[in-house]
Amino acid sequence: QVQVVESGGGLVQPGGSLRLSCAASGFSFNTYTMSWYRQAPGKERELVATITSAGGSTNYADSVKGRFTISRLNSKNTVYLQMNSLKPEDTAVYYCNALRRTTVVLSYWGQGTQVTVSS
Repeated sequence: QVQVVESGGGLVQPGGSLRLSCAASGFSFNTYTMSWYRQAPGKERELVATITSAGGSTNYADSVKGRFTISRLNSKNTVYLQMNSLKPEDTAVYYCNALRRTTVVLSYWGQGTQVTVSS
């Protein structure tokens, strides 16, 4: 069955770094666009970063440009989010999403991993 599992969250001080991982199985990972979203308490879920199926193109929210890097390793069915220079406002639950649009839209979500930036 389809599984999307995030890991790597935790508590980090402002200015610190974390690397999130998202391991996928049960679908053709290398045909899906992969994205990271986040949701802070009381706020809507927002798109953080996206990477195309072959990894040739990436996009970032303005709030994380220059600090976060999304990458993928199709041989391991894994997508990563390297987060540097973390700020308290980056605190949120981070979710991984797999998306493929053909004649139908297929979308799979993970359960999320908590990132807390605090001193």
